[in-house]
Parts: sequence; structure tokens; C-alpha cells
Amino acid sequence: MKLVIASDIHGAADWCAKLMDAIERESPDRVVLLGDELYHGPRNDLPADYAPKRVIEMLNSIADRVVAVRGNCEAEVDQMVLDFPCMDDYATLDDGGQQLFLTHGHVWGPGFHNSIERMPELVEGDALLYGHTHIRVLSQMRGITIFNPGSVGIPKDGRHTYGIYDRGTFEHREL
Repeated sequence: MKLVIASDIHGAADWCAKLMDAIERESPDRVVLLGDELYHGPRNDLPADYAPKRVIEMLNSIADRVVAVRGNCEAEVDQMVLDFPCMDDYATLDDGGQQLFLTHGHVWGPGFHNSIERMPELVEGDALLYGHTHIRVLSQMRGITIFNPGSVGIPKDGRHTYGIYDRGTFEHREL
């Protein structure tokens, strides 16, 4: 199974367009969105390319391939305009016995860089995928892979990134 993993678009339409180009290039089986797709949030500056209506249009064009979870900036109105479910605190995917736990990082998380420290019950070989912090992470914790793709729209390190999962391997890619 191949996944494109993205988080924290925050309504940044030009960066979302670059993500859409990457999705086309990568040709994944699924696109995982780890929350905070549309709204920039009260703690973030408004992205220069803030245009959530454009982001809605782009993301809805791939709705049939999206698995999404709720970020701390999602609200009921987001679900009203997005054509895929986006209000669950977590989702899971199974890749041949490897459990991938998908979350934003404010309800479930590894405790890194301002994510909450509340790990789900996972076993060695499983993976926790989260966003929220806008900081890239690829680490191991008790045999569990911890992966944060960074942020598409408002990265803390200035590098707009997404992630790839392909047959058990995770990596970061720049937009």
C-alpha cells in the first residue's frame, strides 16, 4: 500500500496545489490528511495564499481516495463543505498486519513538540501518524514508528513537506 500523508494545510491554496501535483506524481492508493485542512487557526498567522474555498475544491476532487481525521482547527462547517469524513479523532489502516494509527496530535499523540502525550494501544511494528506540531518526525518508540509529515501550509522550519508510506517505509518529501 502506498500513501501520501499530509497535515496542516491551513487553507494555504498555493501549497495545497503543490500537494495535489505531488499526489498526481506519486499515484498513491490513498491520501491521508491528518487534520487542519481549511482554517488557519487563532494561533497561526494568516498564510499569504489563504484561500480555503480553493482548498475545498482541490481536496474534494480526490475525495474518493482520502482518509482524514479531525484537527484542532476543524469544525462542523468543514464537514459540511468537504466530501469525505473529517471529524473523527483517529482512523486506522491495516497494511498486511501493520496497524497505522492516524490522528492529528491534540487528542492522541507521542508527546513530541507540543503534541499530547497519549499513545494508543499499539504493538511493535505498528505506526502512529500525527500532525499538529508542524514539525517533521520519523522516530521509533518501543518498536512503534512515530511519523509526522510536517506541514503543507505553515511549517515551523520553513520547509513545506508531506510524507510517503510505501510498503512499510516512511519518508519526508518537500513540496
